[in-house]
Amino acid sequence: MKRVNQIFLFLVLLSPNLVSAQDDFVFYSELAQEWHTGGDYFEWTSTTRNNNNARVNVFYRTWGNPGNPQLLIVHGFPNSSFDFQALIPLLENDYYIAALDFPGSGFSEKPLNGFSYMLEDNGKLVDYFVREIVEFDDFALLTHDRGVSIGLSFLGDYIDNPNPGYTINYHFLSNSGMFLPLANLVPFQYAILDPERGPQLIANRKAAPRLTEGDPVSVAYADIFKFNDGDSALLHVGKYLLERAENEFRWLDNLPRSPVPVAYFWGLLDNVNPIRIPNYVWLTYLNERDVESSFWVLPTAGHYPQRDNPVEVAKIINLVLNGEVPDRASEDEWMRSYNSRREAEDAVFVGHSNVRKMEFPGAIQYTPDGYTQ
Repeated sequence: MKRVNQIFLFLVLLSPNLVSAQDDFVFYSELAQEWHTGGDYFEWTSTTRNNNNARVNVFYRTWGNPGNPQLLIVHGFPNSSFDFQALIPLLENDYYIAALDFPGSGFSEKPLNGFSYMLEDNGKLVDYFVREIVEFDDFALLTHDRGVSIGLSFLGDYIDNPNPGYTINYHFLSNSGMFLPLANLVPFQYAILDPERGPQLIANRKAAPRLTEGDPVSVAYADIFKFNDGDSALLHVGKYLLERAENEFRWLDNLPRSPVPVAYFWGLLDNVNPIRIPNYVWLTYLNERDVESSFWVLPTAGHYPQRDNPVEVAKIINLVLNGEVPDRASEDEWMRSYNSRREAEDAVFVGHSNVRKMEFPGAIQYTPDGYTQ
């Protein structure tokens, strides 16, 4: 990685435009400014055919001791790595964490001249980031929202590659519209795909007064959306729903064939991606896997568990990565013990389903005429 950074710095000297620093940008949020100054950039060449080998400057950050277990965080739409600003401090003492802002998001470059922001291209970007930039070799993958689809595409490439050069040791999936037939999409998501309503929606958003004071986190999000004209980029990145709809069955099929253990956690109060999505995905793609899998519901969290209840998300991550998930034979007893001592905000552990006709050995007998001894 040191050699990569040296090359990067050399290129910066040759071409000041390589870094998407937007020198004239005015920050109103210390949180956003510190997030930006704490990161770095690398260059990515898009693999999407219509992008014609376009090069994009990608923002990333790392936290913690490089000698600790590795954790890669993959953000969703319409946000960026900053979405995990409340969770990362709870984990950085125990893990070496890396996160990036995908093109079109956060502090990364946001080309608007017909650039296609594709999920599969992002999956290949993650592979490049892992191998060439942060040099992870054995890591857990944490994905949320749009990042879940990116992660599933990335996972498929990983499974199909006989020598990927690294190991994904755990796979965390969180709230997302990862199965759109069961999602409850909002008008914004439909409008952004409409050739007439979409541009008008973005124009209205850009014309609205910028938030410059108030809640520090809200001001930080406002700064990040304005950086490199993030409002305009939403119109283009938001098209990912079309790619997800076309490929979601293929990507979900990667889960039952994956050798990677899975922890699936979901904020119960998510109205856009309701609990019926993980229920379906769990029963269809994960319940019968031989590889370790667990399902958790966060009863007081919504679409953003890492924001709404970061302490409990950190507990799940630590419990899982510390090897405390019970095997199927003992999970019912473990569930009773765990759930009996959990607090109201704690995650609820959901065990595997074993659908069968129930039998009660030694019990009295049922007949249509009545019960007999």
